[in-house]
Parts: sequence; C-alpha cells; structure tokens
Amino acid sequence: MRNHLNLIAALVLMPLALAASVSARTVTDSAGRTVDVPEKIERVFGAGGPAAILLYVLAPDLMVGWPRVPREEEKPFLTPGARVLPEVGMITGRGGSANIEGVIKLKPDLMIDFGSVKDTFVSLANATQEQTKIPYLLIDGRFDATPAALRLAGSVLGRAERGEALARYAEATFAEVDAVVSKVPDDKRPKVYLARGPDGLETGVKGSINTEIIERAGGRNVIAAGDGQKGIVRVSIEQVIVADPDIIITWDRTFFAAVSKDPLWGAVKAVREGRVLLAPTAPFGWIDRPPSLNRLIGLRWLAQAFHPGLITQDVRKSAAEFYTLFYQVTPSDADLDGLMAWSAGAAPPRR
Repeated sequence: MRNHLNLIAALVLMPLALAASVSARTVTDSAGRTVDVPEKIERVFGAGGPAAILLYVLAPDLMVGWPRVPREEEKPFLTPGARVLPEVGMITGRGGSANIEGVIKLKPDLMIDFGSVKDTFVSLANATQEQTKIPYLLIDGRFDATPAALRLAGSVLGRAERGEALARYAEATFAEVDAVVSKVPDDKRPKVYLARGPDGLETGVKGSINTEIIERAGGRNVIAAGDGQKGIVRVSIEQVIVADPDIIITWDRTFFAAVSKDPLWGAVKAVREGRVLLAPTAPFGWIDRPPSLNRLIGLRWLAQAFHPGLITQDVRKSAAEFYTLFYQVTPSDADLDGLMAWSAGAAPPRR
C-alpha cells in the first residue's frame, strides 16, 4: 500500500519537476560561474549603481528600483516609468545599503552585478545567492568589455536585439575614438587629473575602472598607482601641483565654482589657463558616478576635448543621439543647454 501511495505521489510531482527544469536555463556569467536563471524574467534587482544603469538601458520595465531615487534634475532624462521607481539600496559599491531581507521582499527573479568580477565579488555573489536563493549574475564592467556585457545581459533579459544594437554603438564609438587616439604620440597627449569631491583631492589612479576612460580618450592620468593603492585614493594639493596637469576634469559643481579662486589650485597649469572641465551628470555622470554605460558619451566628449579638430561631430549632436538610443528620451535644445552649460568651457590643451 505504501509503495502504491509513493508511486502516486511521484507521478503527481513529476510534472512539477519537469516544469521546473524546463522553466530554467543555465547561464555562464563573466566570472565563469554557471547560474540557473528563470526562462521568464519579470523582476530584476541591480546590485549596484553600474548594474542599475545596465538594466535601465536594456529593460527599464524589469527594474524593481534604483540604488537611490533620481534627483529632480535627472528625471527629465529618464522614461516616465523609471522616474517613479522606489529606492531599494545596493549590495555592492561604496556604502552598500540593501539588506538580504529587504532584497528577498522585493521578490526579484534575478540579481545582476555589473563591475569587477574579481574573487571578492565572486564570493559576494555566491554568498548572496546562497542566502537569498535568487540567481545572481556577475557581468564584467570593464570599459573594454562593454559590447560583450550588453550582449550577455540582453540575451539573459530577453532583450537580445536591443543588446546587439547598443553593443554595435559601443563598438563604433571605441573604433572612432581609438582611430583618433592612435594618431597622437604619447608625449603629445594631455596630462589629465580627475578631481572628485568638493575639495578636488579625491581621484582615481591610472588604470582604475573610475579613470580608464581618460586613457581610452587619449589622456595621460597624472596619478599613478603606487604603494598598493588602486581605485579611488586621496591625494594632497602638493601632489597635484607637482603633477601639473594640462586639464582637470570634475563633476563636482562646488569644486568647479571655487577652484579658480583658490590660490593653491592657482599654481596648477590647468587652473591658470582655464582648462577645468565640468562633466555633465544627468541622469548619470559622463565620466564616472558610476562607471557604467554612461561613460560611452563621456568618451566622445573627452576625446573631442583632448584632441580638438580630430573628432568632427558636434558633441551636442552626439549627446542627443546617445540619450535617444540608450536612455530612450530625446533631449530638447533647452535640455542640452542645461546639461552642457559648462562642459565645453575649457580651452583645449596647447600643443
């Protein structure tokens, strides 16, 4: 009798097991991890700022929320639905604010992180997936890997065609900028300093994910990695004076407004000669903040600033095209005026 009941139970449960196996697929992420993800994905949690942007440009309808809610000046450049998404915090990045219980309550079908795929982040992904029982994908966020990331994420999210279109845009942008940069000898490329924060003394070392856009655009980052330092570091004004960059890039309006009046910063060539660039930041920073797909328009802007005359397309036209394709909102002339009010205010470096 017991065997008979066991057989009936097995027959009842078998279709459920088969349905479960059919409804899942195995994906290999950028870290080489194999993850079973649902065939149908309706809700996705971005583990950090870069991932949220990746999700937004590919599938804003699948987002459960933002790491932080968009500011008022950022909302006009986002789709109406994305403007009202809630703040859900983040698992990765500086000041991670999401907790496991909160993520579970959101009931995402999938979690995605877009950035480093080093061991630390692999461990975090594995631990988070084990705790939540929610599949967690790591996607390589290095600038070079942008086209591959778009294709992988587009395929996973059911947006393969859109992922392919965006990947081709990224490849065309890289090819255009690389062709220009290759014509400029290293010693003719401008020395560049990235000034983060209101005092301008936080920066990124050469080769970091936060500043790799500078080198890709044909600039020479004046802050080299040393003494085990990597990523974002604090420097002294004396270090900046000694490095004497030709161009300073910032997105901090407080620093930008004050730097020309500060006698210490006045000792820096870029400040003396009026070559401080204020990068647009809406809806996301053009240089960093965070280092995600938003850097593609920043790359075009920097390449034109570093090598005037070698890139001929007007940066306003480039911005309008990028925003329409990636952010799915076409900015008006007034929007572009506000966005780029100061971004082209610096003179190009003298050769």
